[in-house]
Amino acid sequence: MKDPYSVLGVSSNASTDEVKRAYRELAKKYHPDNYINNPLADLAEEKMKEINEAYDAIIKGRTSSSSYGGNTSSSYSNYSGSKYAAVCQAIYENNIALAEKLLSESPVHDAEWNFLMGSVMVKKGWFDNARSYFAKAYSMEPNNREYAEALNRMRYSGSGANMGGAMLTPCDCCTGLMCADCLCDCC
Repeated sequence: MKDPYSVLGVSSNASTDEVKRAYRELAKKYHPDNYINNPLADLAEEKMKEINEAYDAIIKGRTSSSSYGGNTSSSYSNYSGSKYAAVCQAIYENNIALAEKLLSESPVHDAEWNFLMGSVMVKKGWFDNARSYFAKAYSMEPNNREYAEALNRMRYSGSGANMGGAMLTPCDCCTGLMCADCLCDCC
């Protein structure tokens, strides 16, 4: 794989927020939904895959070297970087129990927290709960496109069974959400 920082167009000294911002911009530009019925769809999909891998590599490297370091009993206030990075990583790795535990330990229940908890509920198949969390996230930040999209997906997918869990990876949380400000503020 290429240098993940060069893929995202940031320096290795970039802050986590700068990395997230670069990721969001590229994800918006290359998201496959923007290329439906377009001859460039395959290229956009490959580029999006490369962007997601680069972002994941950077975030994983930063979380493994942080004071949070996988210690699930640590509080978020001890985590350097995004307070939700470990939650996003747990969701990405399909470790929903850990993601839920980390969220339950968080003293702050902001919009991002509600969005991530909604993602956990979708993964568990608890669609009514997920819809409630997404609605809360959206009500707290109505201008956040990712929260609005997640809520709309729940509204228009009926029980949520058609969602297929697609928005629960950092890619989709960030692209669909662009890892949500989820991943955007979290991973």
